[in-house]
Amino acid sequence: MSKVLVLIPSRMSAQRLPGKPLLEINKIPIISHVVNRGKEAKIGEVIVCTEDEEIVTAVEKNGGKAILTGKFHKNGTERIFEGLQKLKRNDVTHVLSLQGDEPAINPNDIKNLFNLMIKHGSDIGTLASEIKDDSIFNNENVVKVQTEEKLNNNNFIKALNFSRYNIYKKQNYIYYHIGIYCYNISILKKFVKFEQTKNEIKNRLEQLRAIENNIEIKVALARSSSIGVDTQEDYLALKKIMEYKS
Repeated sequence: MSKVLVLIPSRMSAQRLPGKPLLEINKIPIISHVVNRGKEAKIGEVIVCTEDEEIVTAVEKNGGKAILTGKFHKNGTERIFEGLQKLKRNDVTHVLSLQGDEPAINPNDIKNLFNLMIKHGSDIGTLASEIKDDSIFNNENVVKVQTEEKLNNNNFIKALNFSRYNIYKKQNYIYYHIGIYCYNISILKKFVKFEQTKNEIKNRLEQLRAIENNIEIKVALARSSSIGVDTQEDYLALKKIMEYKS
């Protein structure tokens, strides 16, 4: 039987917006909104993996679980892998890495991604949404994914490339990438043993390490668009939307 653990990598020293996990929306830190979205998916236990005591404190204060990890990790996947080792959950078949800057992600999309992973027996799965604003194609703060075929509500398609740059509207099957990954546990263990690749370092995208080592990433279409928080402008825009909806 498949069992998933939802792990959320988080740290205070984000390059573009330091301290963003503790920025508040409706008087709740962003990181705790992400925890709540993970819980609402009802697929498995949700735990934050962080190098910062203040994040642990904030998460626990708001009813979540968190553990401390090292300060030496190059990316979120390495951080959640340490968290997995510390938790010693040998019964887990999949790890779902939910990025700590996606407070508006739809829990149904999280659940659907996990279900597709099980149905297709995939190595790694992620989500993407339609691009509705042409300015996104030139925005390096937004990661784009190119898929092998057009996404629809029922398919799970191989990713060909991920990029912050050099993906243009005229190319086929370009989507807005959403910060979530579901790993088969054996693939996660394999992934963290690979060295960082030049493309990964240049683009600041760890998923390129998987592609360049012939690990297939499948992409599902998210039913709802999600705004990740990378900049102060993102935060203010999302804060306005979420507070209005409440």
